[in-house]
Amino acid sequence: MSQEVNTLITLLEDNDKEVLNAVTGELVKRGVTVISSLEKAWEQASNQELQERLESVIHNIQFKHAKDKLRNWVEDGAHNLLKGACYIAQFQYPNTNYEDIDRAISKISNDIYLSANNNLSAIEKVKLLNYVIYDLNNFSRNTTNFYSPQNSFINQVLESRKGNPISLGIIYLTVAEKLGLPIFGVNLPKSFILAYKNEFRHYDSDDARNDILFYINPYNKGSILNRREIEHFIVQQNLTSKPDFYVPCDNKSIIERLITNLIIAFQRLGFEDKIKLLEEILYAVNKTRIEH
Repeated sequence: MSQEVNTLITLLEDNDKEVLNAVTGELVKRGVTVISSLEKAWEQASNQELQERLESVIHNIQFKHAKDKLRNWVEDGAHNLLKGACYIAQFQYPNTNYEDIDRAISKISNDIYLSANNNLSAIEKVKLLNYVIYDLNNFSRNTTNFYSPQNSFINQVLESRKGNPISLGIIYLTVAEKLGLPIFGVNLPKSFILAYKNEFRHYDSDDARNDILFYINPYNKGSILNRREIEHFIVQQNLTSKPDFYVPCDNKSIIERLITNLIIAFQRLGFEDKIKLLEEILYAVNKTRIEH
């Protein structure tokens, strides 16, 4: 660590509140580049109070980084869904690298040779996609620990091959996008599904639901659903049907769902500090306008 950063860390032992606030502010301003130095200092700390102060600074840096990155991502149009998911992962795992995550998903898409199968129907393409994602790469739903926060961090899902409907949906959507398939997320409450749009329609219908060929459940090995099955699910869950439950949503909405899942997960664990920070991130994302 640099001498300047080392000096700032040493000043965290000072009990003067003004000094502590100034030092914390300076370290947070320096961002994720000082986290490894703070972690080393934590390992070498001789007392618990200093460790707690170091943890607080680290959490503040991670929080600010995630919030700023996500706000900028939304302002830039929220085009890259995977980047949004990576910024969420960096809240907990600051060393998460987008290029590494993107490379891991590219390996999956490279196993799918749709270009050599131009005569495949939409359903046949999805079945091939399902085979590669769920059978060859062993992605599956985490039924034993559904509410674990790890299910919502994209780096952890890629490592464990287990996730929740949103995280598995994000992986599915990213693979589909790399292959040029017209598959989009659908913000269905109490679930998260995907829609395969009719790529051969020359114009969109007045009712956007008519533009959907079929739906896909990423949490159930990519099983194919029709509109009637979605309607049945809505009735079963005692939901009031809305047009939005059947049509593609934007990437911003998907990331908001991902953050909400994390808040619920940490609520079940009683991690009030993380809940508060994630609620602030969710508010920032929700209130930031997409620039077109």
